[in-house]
This record gives sequence, structure tokens and C-alpha cells, in this order.
Amino acid sequence: MRNFIVFTLLFVSCFGFSQKFSKAEKELIHSGDDKTALPIYQTDNEDQHKVLLKPCEKISPKDKNLPILIERMRLALAATDGGVGIAAPQVGINRRLVLVQRFDKPNAPVEYFINPEIIWRSELLDKGPEGDLSIENFQGDFYRSHSIRVRYNDLENEKHDEMVEGFSAVILQHEIDHLFGILISDKQQSEKDWQYKEVKVYQKSKY
Repeated sequence: MRNFIVFTLLFVSCFGFSQKFSKAEKELIHSGDDKTALPIYQTDNEDQHKVLLKPCEKISPKDKNLPILIERMRLALAATDGGVGIAAPQVGINRRLVLVQRFDKPNAPVEYFINPEIIWRSELLDKGPEGDLSIENFQGDFYRSHSIRVRYNDLENEKHDEMVEGFSAVILQHEIDHLFGILISDKQQSEKDWQYKEVKVYQKSKY
């Protein structure tokens, strides 16, 4: 019996990420025209706000509905005025999926990250303005790690391990926060008393 329990725990830990979309999620993904953008959830709608605050679960990269969700999220992002990233809960799907515009690559492509995990963050922080597609007329200044190391899957279930820096790292951190139900309006409140020492990395030489 003990061996069975140990095997079960190992199975769950190794394969728990391979959960398929629920019936309700599939209906939402395929609602309307599959080739159009999904509507972006807003915090001023009570029901949608609850979805945005809910932590997300991992998804099977091989689920046949996932490419459709990715494309409809891509279209939703493209339809915004200057949006640079979007997370699945922002279209009503509480799954670990984000799309990010990669300004660190030629032509700044929009790339998807399935089940992303930040496994390292630099101590060096950047401070800059952030808005949110789900919060109308809101912007604040936030500290983010300048560099991160992220692990994720692609649609072939291949694993990737990548270092990301600068603005692309900021976007990734913002979108991955969404997967934990963290909104920048709440982040601003929780960090209001944080103190940081400004470090001028490039100082003019006295010589």
C-alpha cells in the first residue's frame, strides 16, 4: 500500500501538468469565430475580476485546443492600443499561458510561453511604468528584476530554459504575475512602503 501511495505521488508530481481543458474552457475558446480575438476581461466587471484574481493551473502543451487559444490571444493583443503582453486569465482561461512581445529579438516577435516558471531573478532591479489591459486608465511605476531565467514548454511539449533581460523580462514578469492572480493595482498597494537604494551603474569618471 505504501509503495502504491509513493508511486501515485510521483505520478502526480511528474504528470500533473498534463491536464486538459475543461468542457467550459473549450466552449469559451471556441466561442464565436475561432479566427477572431477573444474579449479581454476587465476588473470593473465583478465576475471577470474574480477570474483575474484566481491562480492558474498548468495545461497540457499537446491539447489540440491550445493553438486556437494562442492565436485568439495573439489577435486580442494585436487589437489593443500598444499592448505588449497578455495572459490566459485575461481572456477568461485560468491556465498557465502567456504571450509576450520580445523586444530583445529582431523585429520584436510575439512569442508564447506554456507553463512558464521563473527559476531565477537578478538582484539588479529596473523601475519603470506599467499599465494593464484589464485595468482601464491605470498606470504605476514598479520594480522588476532586470534579468530572469524562465523555463517553459512549446506546443511540441519540448522544454526550454532561457535567460531574458530588459524590457522583455519586465513584460514576462508582469504576465506571469497574472498566472498567480496578481494584478499591478494590488502590487502597487503591497509595495508602497518598500525602500530601494538607487545605484548609478554608469557614473562619469573623475579623470
